[in-house]
Amino acid sequence: MARGIDRRLALGTLAAGLAAPALGRTPFVVDGAGRQVPIPARVARVFPAGPPAAILLYTLAPDLLIGWPRANRPEEREFLLPEVGSRPEVGRITGRGNTANLELVLALKPDLIVDSGSVRRTFAELADRVQGQTGIPYALLDGRFEATAGSLVTLGQLTGRDERSRHLATWCDETMKTLLSRIDGVPAERRPRVYYARGPRGLETGLAGSINVETVEFLGAVNVARDGVGGGLAQVSLEQVLAWNPEVIVTIDQTFAANVRSDPAWRGVKAVADGRVHLSPKLPFGWVDFPPSVNRMAGLWWLAKILYPALVPEDIRALTRDFYTLFYHVTPGDAQIDRVLKGRD
Repeated sequence: MARGIDRRLALGTLAAGLAAPALGRTPFVVDGAGRQVPIPARVARVFPAGPPAAILLYTLAPDLLIGWPRANRPEEREFLLPEVGSRPEVGRITGRGNTANLELVLALKPDLIVDSGSVRRTFAELADRVQGQTGIPYALLDGRFEATAGSLVTLGQLTGRDERSRHLATWCDETMKTLLSRIDGVPAERRPRVYYARGPRGLETGLAGSINVETVEFLGAVNVARDGVGGGLAQVSLEQVLAWNPEVIVTIDQTFAANVRSDPAWRGVKAVADGRVHLSPKLPFGWVDFPPSVNRMAGLWWLAKILYPALVPEDIRALTRDFYTLFYHVTPGDAQIDRVLKGRD
């Protein structure tokens, strides 16, 4: 089952973090790129370099978040602490549409800059450059799904929130281990074949190894778009989807989800014929990706229940309420949970 790293050792970074000496804080931590990042003497303001980092920081220490790479919409703020969810848009340093220049970052006077995502050399060099030019410690956290717990621990060490970071990391660890143990005995020929549909026509998808389909592949399902090269997102044809003939379709697009069942062109797809097209929840953040951060942990239970219903008897409503209370600092009511699970805005 393992791919890249042994999933049963997915929290190796967490274990390392928990083994840190208890007699005082070290002057630096090693981030996801292997860089030594100085621990600020005081952390009161943190600048998130992109959306995944903003979400990770919000779940751990919302009071430290200076602002959001993109201002939250009203329907998103409903599921966040009002005084934090409404904080201003500050742009982003990394990723598509980066808008925050260093002058703006300096004007906001952060004690720490945090990014979460790829730890490739390009991003490590950017972190070094920004840290050198601003004098502000810049941590690059590993954004892979399997590294979520370890990244939480690292962020906790940097911000002085070690206890809460370990609590959140343990929740992530136990969730992953629980679900993996249940599907471990499912034979390869019974693993569901899944197509991840993006866009109003459903013809954009995540290739094998893409960060967009990490949770699908983590749960041992077969991503039908596994023949692509290099991962990432790709446009495909309807003819290709018909040839793949997936048993399950997961989508993040409301228009596609609303129309696919009545579209004669899609009727030949097994997932459509069997009524197994599922619109992913996305409030306040997506449950499968978009953006890919700790928010995907809520989606892991939802996705596992879709893919292996007989193995996941838990009440998804109760799990949603518990996750939002612990990670988003709000407890949604029944009507709010209904909206979330319907995948609507």
